[in-house]
Amino acid sequence: MINPELLEILVCPEDKTPVREIDASLLEKVNNAIVAGALKNRAGDVVAERIEGGLIREDGKFMYAIRDDIPIMLIDEAIPLDQLD
Repeated sequence: MINPELLEILVCPEDKTPVREIDASLLEKVNNAIVAGALKNRAGDVVAERIEGGLIREDGKFMYAIRDDIPIMLIDEAIPLDQLD
């Protein structure tokens, strides 16, 4: 879980909207897609490592992975969530 004070100040680097932590069911879907080799980031690279958490943009379109308790807030590293449909 990310520090609530940090979460209050974090925003999407692209559109500057707030982000929130993903729930357990979405985290499971994301990690299942990673294990299946079916998830790519915005740069087009396959996401190979399971994630421990994520921050989802306010519009629900993109997720930023949390690795080693650090949110990876880079636009190219964002994971488009429409791949999970």
